[in-house]
Amino acid sequence: MKKRLLTAWTFQRGLYLAMGITIIVQSIISKQFIGTLLGVYFASMGLFAFGCANGNCFGGNCETPPMKKSDKKIEDVIFEEVK
Repeated sequence: MKKRLLTAWTFQRGLYLAMGITIIVQSIISKQFIGTLLGVYFASMGLFAFGCANGNCFGGNCETPPMKKSDKKIEDVIFEEVK
């Protein structure tokens, strides 16, 4: 948990945290307390680095391996007209 809080900070992660805090403050000021749930969600995504919404994908779940080069030649495709 400590590792998630202290490492891999990106601009996007900081933006989510700032947006969440802003939503929380605005919801409290306007006395729309149900809006604080949305703010808590955004702030926790930024703070704890969960979800692919912040581009971190903690644990490598969303990571895709790079494509390997292939020696195969591209062949022409022959299309048949159907009437």
